[in-house]
Amino acid sequence: MRPAKSVEGYIIIVTGVHPEATEEQVEDLFADFGPVKNLHLNLDRRTGYVKGYALIEYATLEQAQKAVDEKNLSLLDEKLEVDFAFLEPPERAPRPSISTRSRSQSPEVQHRDRDVAMAEP
Repeated sequence: MRPAKSVEGYIIIVTGVHPEATEEQVEDLFADFGPVKNLHLNLDRRTGYVKGYALIEYATLEQAQKAVDEKNLSLLDEKLEVDFAFLEPPERAPRPSISTRSRSQSPEVQHRDRDVAMAEP
């Protein structure tokens, strides 16, 4: 499947982010692949720590692909996993045409139609 473009760029998801990582640390690491347009670290409301993942947006597919292709990323001694957040659905195979053969009505519909026809003057 191919990466899907969001409204303004390509978004990658980074998992394995250390709970005490800062936005600045994550952005500095991923700026090596191109300018980071947007960065989101989801924080636990109770603890204030990072929940373990980040969403990072790049302007171009090439920049995002470089980050996804990098296999040896780590931050604060935690190995990071990187992938595209959104993918295009696979193209569907054409469906076989559905037969348009005539079908008879169910007995209930036949009786109702007959009763209506008989009631009309």
